Amino acid sequence: MLAVCANAQTVSSPDKNITVNFSLKAGKPVYSVSYKGTPVILQSALGIAQSNGNFYSGLKLRGIKNSLGGQMYTMVNAKKHHITYNFSQFIYKLTNQTGKQMDVIFQVSNDGVAFRYYFPDGGKNGAVINKEYTEYRFARSTKTWLQPKADAQSGWEKSNPSYEEYYEQDVKAGNYAKNGWIYPALFKSGNTWALITEAGMDGSYCGTTLKNNSLSSTYHINFPNKIEVFTGQDALPKNVVYTPWRVIAIGGLKTIVESTLGTDVAAHNISLPDKSIVKPGKAAWSWITSKDDSITYTEQIRYVDLAAKMKWQYCLVDVNWDSKIGYDKIKQLADYGATKNVGIILWYNSAGDWNTVKYQPKDKLLTHESRDKEFARLHKMGIKGVKIDFFGGDGRSMIQYYVDILKDAATHGLLVNFHGATLPRGWARTYSHLMTTEAVKGFEMVTFEQVGADKQANHCAMLPFTRNAFDPMDFTPMNLYKINTHVKRKTTSAFELATSVLFLSGIQHYAESPEGMTHVPDYVVSFLQTLPNYWDDVRFVDGYPGKSVVIARQSGKKWYIAGINGENEGKEVTINLKDFKTTKAKLITDGAEPLSFTQSDVPADQPAKITMKGNGGFVLVLE
Repeated sequence: MLAVCANAQTVSSPDKNITVNFSLKAGKPVYSVSYKGTPVILQSALGIAQSNGNFYSGLKLRGIKNSLGGQMYTMVNAKKHHITYNFSQFIYKLTNQTGKQMDVIFQVSNDGVAFRYYFPDGGKNGAVINKEYTEYRFARSTKTWLQPKADAQSGWEKSNPSYEEYYEQDVKAGNYAKNGWIYPALFKSGNTWALITEAGMDGSYCGTTLKNNSLSSTYHINFPNKIEVFTGQDALPKNVVYTPWRVIAIGGLKTIVESTLGTDVAAHNISLPDKSIVKPGKAAWSWITSKDDSITYTEQIRYVDLAAKMKWQYCLVDVNWDSKIGYDKIKQLADYGATKNVGIILWYNSAGDWNTVKYQPKDKLLTHESRDKEFARLHKMGIKGVKIDFFGGDGRSMIQYYVDILKDAATHGLLVNFHGATLPRGWARTYSHLMTTEAVKGFEMVTFEQVGADKQANHCAMLPFTRNAFDPMDFTPMNLYKINTHVKRKTTSAFELATSVLFLSGIQHYAESPEGMTHVPDYVVSFLQTLPNYWDDVRFVDGYPGKSVVIARQSGKKWYIAGINGENEGKEVTINLKDFKTTKAKLITDGAEPLSFTQSDVPADQPAKITMKGNGGFVLVLE
């Protein structure tokens, strides 16, 4: 229907639990969000300042269009395989003082709210967006779990920002971060949780953060530093037709963990010339424990053999392979891997002038012409994918660089892993060959310094509620035995095993060596050999951000339940196994000795009481 009204307008989720109110307040667009009648987002500003028009004040409402919508889609690098998204949609049609038009589009589903701006005359008009006025205003008592964004071109070889900081946890709203807070950003207002992110990046917009003034519980959209750009290009959005979706998952922790809203609103899959290349799985990887010295042909043969033994689908060859092994020997490695059903993935430096990283290959991906040549060569060699590292931030032109790489990789049938990178913001749905992205302080940090190991358990217990809630995450988990450095790992072996189920990645790169696997019991080897490559469904069982998390994932008729303890004191969790309607249950948890396991059968027809050691964990297989 189409209606015109200057008063407040309301749109509710299909189940009526979430309500959004929109209105013009003295010509300025504002909105608020409630959950089960309780305010979550207080009245907050909307609007855009564009170089060819003011779309934040002096506006008039010229019409409203509302409808119900829905879609179904599939993913193999997400928490669910078959996904259904139903929503109520309201489009508020606004006109500014010069007669130019802007729509605000709200979609409200049972698990949250998404909204974005639409410019009917956008696209090739050359207009630049100088500021977005979108706000999220919370009650002052709101608690937050937020990760600050690092300074651009800071850190090792000027490689920041790469979304690899620690979260500030369970902190009252009002802490300040100079460069803003990255997505996903988690808030708890009263008894209601809200997880904020953005999705739908097509290259016309920059990546953003949330920023607040010190002691303020109002968070606004913040554009990146002007130096976070592709060489010689721009940072601000331009030629925008649709802005990215502003996404707010809302409800209990169960809703946050089970929601797919971050991919629901992302664009549909692009057409791949060969859809059969999108094969999720696991990978062996030498560099995580043995670093640069492991990049030799002989060592990579050992890791291909490890992958074959473990029935993993890939082997990742990391930095400097072009000089230390060479293209010809890599072709031989790919041929050898093919005889064992193991595909080779190769590392690349994103290059550019945004950092000083010297690892090779570099300068081969900076233009369409050079990417086309290099990717065609890799495809001819039988290479299955590329890992591209050390990007330079969130400016519009850098976001366009990511999109251009994805499109060219699709043309040549290559899977993609972005490392040292921004949050992928739903790209795994739009580009189904994007198997994973780092954008996390991952396991490599545990191998670098003791503080990383000391904080690992708490940090890992944050990630299913935040970073890994919507997008695949290349944490590179699961070191079952020992780290081959001076660092002492603080998590138990069962904790590490549990991350193989808890963490979601289209290709899961494991942090274990051939030697480490010789110390693992046969039943753990068997568990990893038969672990599914993607999941059909998810259930949140128990947990609290940073303290613990227990999640159940379904594959066919089996359920895999994994839990980790983010604290150093033991704790007990009770799981009602009857809810999963299975007849057999096998538990793997920590043994009596350090770095050991124990396996046992547990009754599937009654609640299971499981004790997790401090920094420990478990996996349960139900069938």
